[in-house]
Amino acid sequence: MSDHPDTTVGPTPAHEPPYYAVVFTSVRRPDEDADDYRRTAARLSRLVRDIPGFLGEDFAHSPAPGGLAISVAYFRDLEGIRRWRDHPEHLDAKRRGRERWYERYVIHIARVEHSHAFGGPA
Repeated sequence: MSDHPDTTVGPTPAHEPPYYAVVFTSVRRPDEDADDYRRTAARLSRLVRDIPGFLGEDFAHSPAPGGLAISVAYFRDLEGIRRWRDHPEHLDAKRRGRERWYERYVIHIARVEHSHAFGGPA
């Protein structure tokens, strides 16, 4: 089951470059509160859609305890990323994540110079 229940199965459509990808790679603690995590992830997934410049998100995770999870959020510009980074509910979730949910995580921000898709909506 996805930790982002509001998302549909399938990749985010290709967008006209340039834009930015925020890649969040994490490993959750084996003793974390999975229900609280899922509720918070679903809430954040809805909130980020209201950020100007947000283009979409992709998410995948290993179902194994301590497995790797990868979330990629796409933004038109760095200002959109800053708005999301500084959103009060996102700030609270990041704090709770460090305290309760994550064993470790890494964030990468990359500028997308090329994008194309195969199959389905482009």
